[in-house]
Amino acid sequence: MTNSRRAVFLDHPSLDLGDLDLNPLRECFSDLQLFAQTTPDQVIERLKGATVAISNKIPIDAAAMAASPELKLILITATGTNNVDLAAARAHGITVCNCQGYGTPSVAQHTIMLLLNLATRLADYQKAVAEGRWQQAKQFCLLDYPIVELEGKTLGLLGHGELGSAVARLAEAFGMRILLGQIPGRPARPDRLPLSELLPQIDALTLHCPLNEHTRHLIGARELASMKSGAFVVNTARGGLIDEQALADALRNGHLGGAATDVLSVEPPTAGNPLLAQDIPRLIVTPHNAWGSREARQRIVGQLTENAQGYFSGKALRVVS
Repeated sequence: MTNSRRAVFLDHPSLDLGDLDLNPLRECFSDLQLFAQTTPDQVIERLKGATVAISNKIPIDAAAMAASPELKLILITATGTNNVDLAAARAHGITVCNCQGYGTPSVAQHTIMLLLNLATRLADYQKAVAEGRWQQAKQFCLLDYPIVELEGKTLGLLGHGELGSAVARLAEAFGMRILLGQIPGRPARPDRLPLSELLPQIDALTLHCPLNEHTRHLIGARELASMKSGAFVVNTARGGLIDEQALADALRNGHLGGAATDVLSVEPPTAGNPLLAQDIPRLIVTPHNAWGSREARQRIVGQLTENAQGYFSGKALRVVS
């Protein structure tokens, strides 16, 4: 291969923890340079002479593209494209490809794991054992926290694409009934209920829809108040879908049975977040790691390889710009 296939991965550890096979990807290029992290002021220098840029979350803006005349292809190691200026890419004739559907099994099982944790009050019981309360019990078991069976309960889904469908199948295996909600900004469908009809009927809600101008704060104080007392909320989609202060308030006032989120509105939450307060009961927060199984990350390597090979053969795949 020639130097016209020099690639730069701007934030390699965001994908590979040293447990992935990168050889298929390396074989696509004459040279693949890996960087652990790249600051905004380092992007232009590191893209100098590169034909291909690979990025998970490092922004590649119009200025970086204008300063990189040899850049022809940007490979995003995720589905979201907000870190790349797609309009600028089109203006500069740069192809942008993303990865799709790679994390479905991982995120689906994480979603159900969170729901099961809420239903069984796992965190509370683990804490009770760690504090020695079981050891001091007057009987063989400890039943201080109400346990809920998922069988016979109704799960509401906002988003019924590949991921939402996978969650629905797992929930049905636990005997749950599924109802689908209408996502704002999309054409109405007879099998989708408006939020005002969906929320009062369900025992749990899981979110699997994109964040955009129609869905930001889709679930706010009014929506949470309309849910059944004791209902669960699980978000493994995007943090901005839920009004985080409203969710914290609904948990503090005891209306919800519990909530779990793998995502926050700003990540990492270096400036704090309403959902990171220590006094919020029945809340589980995981650090945006639902997608991160080794299998899912290896699928990304496979899709990056396919995207690169497709571009070089004139049949680009998963093109977003």
